[in-house]
Amino acid sequence: MAVTSVLPETAADALTGRRIVTEVPGPKSLALHERRLAAVPVGVSSTLPVYIARAHGAVIEDVDGNRFLDLGAGIGVTTIGHTDDAVVAAAKAQLGDFLHTLFTITPYESYVRVAELVAERTPGSFAKKTVLVNSGAEAVENGVKIARKATGRRGVAVLEHGYHGRTSLTMAMNYKAMPYGAGFGPFPGDVHHAPSSYPFRDGLSGEEAAARTIGYLEKHVGAEDLAILVVEPIQGEGGFQTPADGFLPALQRWANANGVVIAADEIQSGMGRTGAWFASEHFGFEPDLVFFAKGIAGGLPLAGVTGRAEIMDAAQPGGLGGTFGGNPVAAAAAIAVFEQIEQQDLLAAGRSIEARLRPALEALAAEFDVIGDVRGRGAMIAIELVEPGTRATTKTPNAAAVRRIADFAAQQGVLVLTAGTWANVIRFLPSLVITDEQLDDAVAVLREAIAAL
Repeated sequence: MAVTSVLPETAADALTGRRIVTEVPGPKSLALHERRLAAVPVGVSSTLPVYIARAHGAVIEDVDGNRFLDLGAGIGVTTIGHTDDAVVAAAKAQLGDFLHTLFTITPYESYVRVAELVAERTPGSFAKKTVLVNSGAEAVENGVKIARKATGRRGVAVLEHGYHGRTSLTMAMNYKAMPYGAGFGPFPGDVHHAPSSYPFRDGLSGEEAAARTIGYLEKHVGAEDLAILVVEPIQGEGGFQTPADGFLPALQRWANANGVVIAADEIQSGMGRTGAWFASEHFGFEPDLVFFAKGIAGGLPLAGVTGRAEIMDAAQPGGLGGTFGGNPVAAAAAIAVFEQIEQQDLLAAGRSIEARLRPALEALAAEFDVIGDVRGRGAMIAIELVEPGTRATTKTPNAAAVRRIADFAAQQGVLVLTAGTWANVIRFLPSLVITDEQLDDAVAVLREAIAAL
């Protein structure tokens, strides 16, 4: 494929757009990849063996000098942009003070401040408390054990097509076994997978889909044995499935009426990603617990659970915590992320991205019938690809087209992520600071890729 360049020579030092100067991957990346194959297990795979040297905003540069528009943001982590100046400054300042003490031994203010900030911005006006941990999967595991302690019940329910992590419990909670759980069992029991809302494929209203989910839970699980129902307001790895209106509030009413803790896994959809602090807000959904991670600390590892104070207080002293949970450097970065979202009005930026990206993708769908559906909220938008001619009938998944489009785009300097139960979804998770010009350029490459099919 021909090498392209869209940056003038004078922009050599500014990460403002895509620029391809070698084959992708380039020679330095290929050399690093050889070292990686000898040192890192194959289970830690990479979508594209391009090794990154630096990044800023919505652009990353590899070791060969190629620059890419990043529409994945580390799977939703660098929501406010790579190396945001304020986040970097906050982390550097904390590095000079202290790196670690362990909050459960000698606490510090930044942990408390993060807990306050999350409580203020998650849905619901009730009193809340927060525990900080390291990763999304750890947040999910802690949420489950808190709910079990609070209810005295064992059962865990999740929705079809969901994804929650790679630990033992969260692998049992995932819908898709390959690659996340295949061969890693046995897994914990008392995990039940209920039908979800998938408007493109099931055609059900929110109320109808909720009745189906509730019917399954009542008949196959039994509310009296169920501690927690965990839902992703917009499913991440499942392909950005966005539930029909009314689905989540109906589940909330049922859970509240039956003493079941209902939790929102907002690990990918939270922290301004969808044009609201948390995606639950779009659906009138006020969960008892919210799980968060990814975008909260601008790229540093931080996660947690926030929720109703009486539920969070069910765990005995010493029952929650961990050596690195709420690390002071990550906590300082998180405070800066909250400040930057507000100071730069990045929630509005997320809505503006949707207003620009969704019509562009819908125009492509009108032009190419390989695009079966366009869905999502804010800067969390996806297209589901189907075999040509099946959009109105069988909706046959088209994973091969997804792979070809993603490969074509990468060669042209645009990085996109794939997803979906059938690997037939392309998801767009651009940074909230991506410019209109960068977004339009990425869509133009996407159109070229689809046309090349």
